[in-house]
Amino acid sequence: MGLTTTLWRPTGPKELDLVRASGWRTWPPRLPGQPIFYPVLTEEYAVRIARDWNVKHDGAGYVTRFEMETEFLRRYPVRQAGGRTILELWVPADELTEFNDHIVGRIEVVREFRPQE
Repeated sequence: MGLTTTLWRPTGPKELDLVRASGWRTWPPRLPGQPIFYPVLTEEYAVRIARDWNVKHDGAGYVTRFEMETEFLRRYPVRQAGGRTILELWVPADELTEFNDHIVGRIEVVREFRPQE
């Protein structure tokens, strides 16, 4: 197999439960009104979203890491969603099944955030 690229995904508990149910192999289909699946290119950016957004809106935030076939990812241009380190890929929802087919190995949780007591 060819080279891989590490991607990160901030997620809340509901999405993480669906990833767990897949055996840590796939991302679940997008919900209505969510036309894009967006993994991010840096752990720092994923931490910021999981800690500052998912915790507030979902009660917990998780940072996941996974490997993708680099050649496959070339179809998705890197999008800058703010500053220089705020980089993400925009995967159309209808391409998510094919995207999942190019994950190498398992999706893993590398950070967890909970509300501050």
